[in-house]
Amino acid sequence: MKSIIIYESTHHGNTKKLVDAIAEKYNVETLSIEKAAVTDLSGYDMIGLAAGIAFGKFYRRMEEFAAQIRSGSRVFLLYTCGNPGDGYVKSITRTLESNGAKVLGNYGCKGYDTFGPFKLVGGIAKGHPTEEEITGAVEFYDKIRKF
Repeated sequence: MKSIIIYESTHHGNTKKLVDAIAEKYNVETLSIEKAAVTDLSGYDMIGLAAGIAFGKFYRRMEEFAAQIRSGSRVFLLYTCGNPGDGYVKSITRTLESNGAKVLGNYGCKGYDTFGPFKLVGGIAKGHPTEEEITGAVEFYDKIRKF
């Protein structure tokens, strides 16, 4: 199975830690969002989209990129944020499914966050993602790659 993870990890590298752990264990290709626009994804069995969360959804560039994923693609989602919740994947999932992509699942965990007002208090979710959370991302990938 040939997989790739397109990632956007801009502030503290939280999301990249998840991506790197999966890539190391399963020999998954990774590509930053900046390089993804010029990449042909048709040869991949699974495509991962990984990003931080801003204003309740995936970073804007990742949301826009998701709109380009072709029908029939098998996609999984990874994210980190200061305060994880269930609603963060709704927008990107809706975009992917409306294009005919199949969303296999998602994994999200805390990530150190100093955006906006959180900077004034030294940030939230310090020390995240933890080793356990990173391992959780690897275990998530292990489960969905068998679908």
